Amino acid sequence: QVQFVESGGGLVQPGGSLRLSCAVSRSIFSIYVLGWYRQSPGKRRELVAAISSGGTPNYADSVKGRFTISRDNAKNTVYLQMNSLKPEDTAVYSCNAYPTFDKYWGQGTQVTVSS
Repeated sequence: QVQFVESGGGLVQPGGSLRLSCAVSRSIFSIYVLGWYRQSPGKRRELVAAISSGGTPNYADSVKGRFTISRDNAKNTVYLQMNSLKPEDTAVYSCNAYPTFDKYWGQGTQVTVSS
């Protein structure tokens, strides 16, 4: 079974921080590249960060230096630490594999950056 369960979003002021968590099905956690995606109203979903099964991260230019993706293999969980948040980071954040399992998107978690 494939499942992604996100948590940790919320309202934060510009310059603030949040840490998102995503519990991933054991069946795919150790095999696939995992990614955090975001989508804001009127925009396409975009990949913001990904991490390989070996722990190598990659980031979109828009978040490089501010966001950190990590994974806890014992907990089958992938994290996204977001620092120096900007209003343009406001979106619904979701996790999935890369390439994605399109039938198995979770509910996502809303991140709102506003004063």
